[in-house]
Amino acid sequence: MAIPNTPKEAISLSDFPEDVQLCILSFLTPSEVSTFASTSKRSLSLCRSDAKLWFALCHRRWGSKTHIHKWTRNGKRITYKQLYKTLDEYDNLIGFWRRSGNPGGGLNSLHPPPPPLVFFEWGPSFVTGSRVSPSKTPGSYRVVKSPFIWLGVMENGSPVSFVDPECRIQSYDDLDKLLENELEQLVPANVSFMGKSHMVVEENLNFSYANSPEGMKIGGLRRVSSSGNMRGEECNGVVDEVSGSPGSLPDRLMSEIYQYFANRTNPGGERASRRQRRREKERQGRRRKWEPEHFVKIVNCSPTRLRPLQGLWKGICDDMNLDFYLVSYDDIGGIACRKVGDSSHLFSEYCPVFWTSNTTFIESPFSPEEEYIYDSRIHLRPPEAIDSIHGQLPWMENQVVSRILDINSSYDLVIPNLAGASVNPRQVQGRIWLYGNGTFGFGFLRNNYIIDLKHIAQNGCILDTVELCNY
Repeated sequence: MAIPNTPKEAISLSDFPEDVQLCILSFLTPSEVSTFASTSKRSLSLCRSDAKLWFALCHRRWGSKTHIHKWTRNGKRITYKQLYKTLDEYDNLIGFWRRSGNPGGGLNSLHPPPPPLVFFEWGPSFVTGSRVSPSKTPGSYRVVKSPFIWLGVMENGSPVSFVDPECRIQSYDDLDKLLENELEQLVPANVSFMGKSHMVVEENLNFSYANSPEGMKIGGLRRVSSSGNMRGEECNGVVDEVSGSPGSLPDRLMSEIYQYFANRTNPGGERASRRQRRREKERQGRRRKWEPEHFVKIVNCSPTRLRPLQGLWKGICDDMNLDFYLVSYDDIGGIACRKVGDSSHLFSEYCPVFWTSNTTFIESPFSPEEEYIYDSRIHLRPPEAIDSIHGQLPWMENQVVSRILDINSSYDLVIPNLAGASVNPRQVQGRIWLYGNGTFGFGFLRNNYIIDLKHIAQNGCILDTVELCNY
């Protein structure tokens, strides 16, 4: 006999244990948490749980990339809600950026220009930005990664950034040692965003170091008003810790009010004021240690199912030197491949290695003519690949051609003098061979070789890195 349907009682969120409720809320965004908090007093109480809810929000989003607990170590006065905001700002940094304009960033003009490519990645309790460049060793896929900027949090929870011109920061311990022993070697910096795809790294002249061994740690750094650059021992040992952007109106106002009453009540106040003004003039007149650098984010730096060639790649050229390539899909359906060179050189980023409007792949089985074009060409590979006992290295596995793209480079779009019937079709025609492992190679009919492109980074890490190199 069929059992009649019985009405089911509705279950509300409050019926679940608190740990389950917090777990569910950890899937929300901060704006959604704020909306939920306004529904009842119980909801408001849950959403104010910093050690539980906001830690869970931080851990769910970044727990697999960094150690959330370590960001709040050493007694830092920072809530997880505040940490979430900081990590959300840092999250936009992660990935590849390209320097825009003429290079700055050196201590003087005698230093060679730094590489244009920069990679930001998560550390255990910080974010590092590294210069990335091809190794100068001929016939090698190795990549030089030189960390030059560190981003963390201060003792009071405010974001803090340092530039290391000598590229020595590899860990939190390295930074601690530099802060304690070689303060003058580090440059306090500001990382400013203009939108989400353009940023500026410049020296922060509004930072002052506390004059004590403990103050030389991260917690000893203090953000000061633009009206002065006092050390902690000045003004009767009171250190300015006001929040907000340096030099903002409330910041300046409170500093001026404090200075006024300090001069009125402190017999040495006028002398302190003169020292402050003298230091300010010296600070404004001194030479910058770090010239501002502008960077543009490389948004589509990884291939997708619909755009399998897109992203940053590395490949060995006919001169057996490693080069970086950027492949992008344009708005009219074409594919462009360019070398990632120094933008200060004329046309370095404008002349494509190839450009084609033909994006239709040839599927297997391939014709005998296509098989001959591929088989008759030599792959440009490192010497260790040629000398390998087994004939191939791990990154060469599954290098079976899955699809072929016919390149018909339209160089007349960028080099008008090459347009016309006088151009040999073999000079502009070639092939792209997409391999089963997701990488690809390309070559032109005029050449007898194939340039195989490999990934520069995977899963948020630079591949094949070598020892640091100073620039």
